[in-house]
Amino acid sequence: MSLPQTATEAGELISLEELTRRTGISVRNIRFYTTRGLVPAPIRKGRSGYYSSDHLARLELVRELQAHGFTLAAIERYVAKIPDDASPETIALHRTLLAPWMAELPETLTRKELTKRAGRALSDDDLDTLNALGIVFPTKQGRYQVALAHLSVGVSLLDLGMPTDAALAAQDIFLAHGRAIADELTDLFKTKVWPAYVEGGATPDQIREVVERFKPVTVAALVAAYESAVNETKRETVARRAR
Repeated sequence: MSLPQTATEAGELISLEELTRRTGISVRNIRFYTTRGLVPAPIRKGRSGYYSSDHLARLELVRELQAHGFTLAAIERYVAKIPDDASPETIALHRTLLAPWMAELPETLTRKELTKRAGRALSDDDLDTLNALGIVFPTKQGRYQVALAHLSVGVSLLDLGMPTDAALAAQDIFLAHGRAIADELTDLFKTKVWPAYVEGGATPDQIREVVERFKPVTVAALVAAYESAVNETKRETVARRAR
């Protein structure tokens, strides 16, 4: 069974005007995205340009990424990883998997507001450490983008005296292994979960719900695996010292 068509029907070509109506994206922006390589060039038939379900799927993905606060540069990096010959269904998969796994968008605060939220004064060194941990990001306007859900944890680490270089090293580890886990989980959904639900007639909304429910299970499993690995490392360390 094929996926429900949310874009154009298979093989159907639409005009630029129709594309803007369906996506809500202006002609100017569509042309800009085309020049940046976010969507393919239009399909030429004579002097006119037409668009397919591939164009529509990619524009919908760009719009979804923007809604989650991705910068243009971040969107370009994300889209660059999608093969040029990816089907509209594969692109729709990226949209389906994207939203449930996105962290809450950071909140922009002044230094005074950040200090109030942190519950104590924050030195420049403290801010550097929180930045290394991926919690606080300075902006050009003298404000800070803050991942509020993690701020209290970051402040507790500051209270324990975590060095900035250790925070940077830890963040590198988190990013490296986090990317590997994300890539493998995405591949799992592409090769096993997605086909099974499509064959069973599930809608994109139903698949999205599966991902949403799978997220807390995955987080719990990662924590359990980490705790198990730490305990095993401790046992091995004690055994080596006892020799």
